[in-house]
Amino acid sequence: MKIIDISQELFTCAVFPGDSSPVRNVLETIEGGSICNLTGFSMCAHNGTHVDAPYHFYNDGKTIDQVELSSFVGKCFVCQEEGDITEEMAEKVMEKALKADPEAAKRILIGGNVCMTIEGARVFSKKGIVLYGNESQTVGPIDAPAEVHYELLGAEVVLLEGIRLNGVEEGVYLLSAAPLNLGGSDGAPCRAILIRE
Repeated sequence: MKIIDISQELFTCAVFPGDSSPVRNVLETIEGGSICNLTGFSMCAHNGTHVDAPYHFYNDGKTIDQVELSSFVGKCFVCQEEGDITEEMAEKVMEKALKADPEAAKRILIGGNVCMTIEGARVFSKKGIVLYGNESQTVGPIDAPAEVHYELLGAEVVLLEGIRLNGVEEGVYLLSAAPLNLGGSDGAPCRAILIRE
């Protein structure tokens, strides 16, 4: 079994422009005379590798603790692309994923420098996927991500953002990207891994 960590390290992670960066606070140290080392931290729920719940853009949408864990854990299809994810590209990705494994086609992870278009988002939402992931800190254009979020989150497609897929071969994997159980939150950090037998 091969385990591939596709998460960013939290305290050195990329952040969406304008968001605060994670901060590590050393609360106690053995060196300083305490019985143990103890770390505290503060962060935005969307720092580093994280997931978006529908509540992120919909006030009546599901919060992260209300989203079924099965959305974040299961077979997925990984591919590498570049540029805008147009309708044509999204259709091509879905065709490859369905051919590889219909169950894996429910969770699509795309590596590379890609940007989701509204047309591409409509393809994925209509195909009934439950999770979409990419390497950017957001889905859609960084200066105008709302439309794509509305389309995907409105279809209850959870978003896995800020993953790292460099060197990961195209194909079917088992994904585990369960978020922290932050009750009432619009998103949460996660430790995303891929498993291949």
